[in-house]
Amino acid sequence: MSSEVVFFAGFIVFVIFVMLLDLGAFSRKESHIIEFKEAAGWSLVWVLLAISFYAFLRYFGYWVHDISDASHLQEVHDLYYKNLVLPANYEEALAKFQSNMALEYLTGYLVEYSLSVDNIFVFILIFNSFGVREIYYKKVLVWGILGSIFLRFIFIFLGSALIQQFSWVLFIFGGFLVYTGLKILFTKDEGEGIDVKKHPAVRLTSKYFNVYERYVVDHFFVRSKRSNKFYVTPLFVVMIVIAFTDVIFAVDSIPAIFSITKDPYIVFFSNVFAIMGLRSMFFFLVKIIDMFTYLKYGLGVLLTFIGVKMLLEHQLTELGFNNMYSLLVIVGILGVSIVASLLFPPKEKEIAEVNK
Repeated sequence: MSSEVVFFAGFIVFVIFVMLLDLGAFSRKESHIIEFKEAAGWSLVWVLLAISFYAFLRYFGYWVHDISDASHLQEVHDLYYKNLVLPANYEEALAKFQSNMALEYLTGYLVEYSLSVDNIFVFILIFNSFGVREIYYKKVLVWGILGSIFLRFIFIFLGSALIQQFSWVLFIFGGFLVYTGLKILFTKDEGEGIDVKKHPAVRLTSKYFNVYERYVVDHFFVRSKRSNKFYVTPLFVVMIVIAFTDVIFAVDSIPAIFSITKDPYIVFFSNVFAIMGLRSMFFFLVKIIDMFTYLKYGLGVLLTFIGVKMLLEHQLTELGFNNMYSLLVIVGILGVSIVASLLFPPKEKEIAEVNK
């Protein structure tokens, strides 16, 4: 068994372990409402883990592709890093390769984490539409996000296979991102609710499972004493909706990261660390999200920039526009939108107009 397989399997086990630890599966602590302090603490933990993984890739990135010699390094380079110029010396080439890999991961993580802000608004809408009590938010989000990790894994590696076979797919991704970014910039939120009965995930779940008519504490499954049948509860249905919704959002974010790196492992790692922190970020930002009024527009500009970068990748590469410049632009866009929100908060009348 190659170290590549061992590393990837170990990474998945690590993700599941930490998510279960976060959920409280190894303690007897009951479901509770997540307070701001606890959410901030866990958000910090996930960010530190993500940064630690950057350091790991920086010095031990060769484990990801089981690189053991110059020929294997060249093979991986030709497959995913064609625009990266490597030195002739193997040790110098490997160091530069790992440094570039780590930078692509960090940039992809930042993009995915910032785009996850949109998920928060939708998750709140889902919980309100399904009448979920706040005490059960954490359990639903953790299991829903674990499910979405599996679905994103399929999405990412299928997307990578398509890109390797048909390079023109990148232009479709780029055009779609530009369209999405401009739509965010010029379309007002309508604040529509969710039709619970007509939601595709609800219909699909109801088709293949017996759905209990009411919530049963925080259980996903329940056994009826009358019919002696197993049922899924409405809480399980909400978890499926959360996972389904996250995958829909991935239609934007995953192509965005493919504009930064063609390496499916790096796309997956950046996605996983970002959405692992999404649950904590939900409880952290839900308390203060109204402070960042212009963040939505920043995300629109961000997607538009990434789409243009994907469409003009060859021209930008010839001009010397590398991943470090991309990272600086992304940080600049997000920084300006956050600072503008804090320094120039809109008046109550303007907020009301936006929310109409």
